[in-house]
Amino acid sequence: MKLSTLLLRLVLFFAGLVVVLPLLWTLLNAFKTNADLLVSTPKLFFTPVWDNMDYVLNRRSVARALVNSLVICSSAVALGAVLGVPAAYVIARYRNRVTREAQFFALSLRFLPPVAVAIPMMVIWLGLGLYDSRISMIVTYMTITVSITIWLSIPAFERVPLAVEEAARVDRLGPYATFFRIALPIARLQILSAIAFSFILVWNEFLLAMMLTTSKAKTLPIIASEMSQLGMNVPWGILNAAVVLLSLPPLILLVLIGAGMNSAFSRKSSQD
Repeated sequence: MKLSTLLLRLVLFFAGLVVVLPLLWTLLNAFKTNADLLVSTPKLFFTPVWDNMDYVLNRRSVARALVNSLVICSSAVALGAVLGVPAAYVIARYRNRVTREAQFFALSLRFLPPVAVAIPMMVIWLGLGLYDSRISMIVTYMTITVSITIWLSIPAFERVPLAVEEAARVDRLGPYATFFRIALPIARLQILSAIAFSFILVWNEFLLAMMLTTSKAKTLPIIASEMSQLGMNVPWGILNAAVVLLSLPPLILLVLIGAGMNSAFSRKSSQD
């Protein structure tokens, strides 16, 4: 084995440890009592308890926030994909001044700090009587999902060979059939990655949810943060259990997407 390959694997291994160890430590702390947590020497071996998870799962505010997060984030991501993927295809295939401006506008939405979006949105939703509602949160989160989906899907469509689409037109496929039957299947893996990334962004979004909700539409990050506002009496076990619950949907989504992409790439390599 070459020295460069060995060094690269060591770097990747330590990078993986940096990512995985905090997650594992949080998972362990979720099953500890405060007596095991508030010690000078961290305990690796302890008697696990379910009390923290039981408290989080049986709390009505957590259950309501979990439902809100799932409904709001899933809807925003689905609508963002419906609007963003076709827009990305148009921008990638029809290069002109209008599409270049649209591409820059989609990117510029990510340059804005969240507070610059939250304050105007708050005024709008208060005026419409939709403040602290799922609809207002879905529309607000779409400013994130649409822009991310467009920006990350454009390179995917640019990699689709033009010759394939021209052959489809020779076979009398219209623009819509070319998009759905040719371009979209070829670029589907990168598009799925873009959609997954947009879901993770809105699932973890805190500032917008804090400023645009008070009670009815609170999401899980807001409820998790409220558990840490007890000064010195922070229930660390409960807080870690809430973090585990908050992290599960994105991790499950990433595992499913990663498994699908690995199987697709292995299938492609075996065909080659």
